[in-house]
Amino acid sequence: MHDFELVKPASVAEAVAALGAEGAQALSGGQTLLPSMKQRLAAPERLVSLGDIAEMKGVCLGDRGLAVGGATPHAVVAREAKAHYPALAWLAGEIGDPSVRARGTIGGSLANNDPAACYPAAALGSGATIVTDRREIAADAFFQGLFTTALEEGEIITSVHFPIPEKAAYMKFAQPASRFALVGVFVAKFADGVRVAITGAGEDGVFRWTEAEAALGADFRPEAVEGLALSAGGMLGDMHGAPAYRANLVKVLTRRAVAAA
Repeated sequence: MHDFELVKPASVAEAVAALGAEGAQALSGGQTLLPSMKQRLAAPERLVSLGDIAEMKGVCLGDRGLAVGGATPHAVVAREAKAHYPALAWLAGEIGDPSVRARGTIGGSLANNDPAACYPAAALGSGATIVTDRREIAADAFFQGLFTTALEEGEIITSVHFPIPEKAAYMKFAQPASRFALVGVFVAKFADGVRVAITGAGEDGVFRWTEAEAALGADFRPEAVEGLALSAGGMLGDMHGAPAYRANLVKVLTRRAVAAA
């Protein structure tokens, strides 16, 4: 690991100022960045820790649904969101292991946008709004490809607002070693329609399965997706699962998610 300067701002304004320096990078939970630094795959000159910024932590219910601070650890989301958004709480409680859930944060996960991460499916499936120090970004516009988002250089996710659906559930087929999603499906039923977000399966990262949304919008039952077939084209393929396997698993997990919801 290369030498670096660690800065611990106490406010969003201080963090933004610190990130203005050349070679600076935000440090949230550090679950991806720190291992990358240890392997010398990343070498920021300055790490700006977001862990001590109180205004970026916590879970609360408001007029826009459930607001989650960007620096809130997964374990806190799992505990504090349970009464208001059980599907989101369950998802957070299944991320990684206890150590990852204690350190990893929702803002860090969304900003990293790993193609097999769970939170992108929750944000996209809920139609969430990602709030930064500069603007608000709809989830549909936020995710732009593998490890790519709409965030600009130095932009910080300060909170995420989740509309609360009538029914919702998340189903994940976890890769045993990493606990990342080999495939994960988040289904949410709102008064004006259904959203189905898939993680772990797409070559371009998280995506919405619009055919399933239309079918479930007309008939919210597991049987509604029986006649659908998701193409293996555009699906990830690796040693853990071929594209066709992942495409079939999406359908299986969607049925299970609807049943659970």
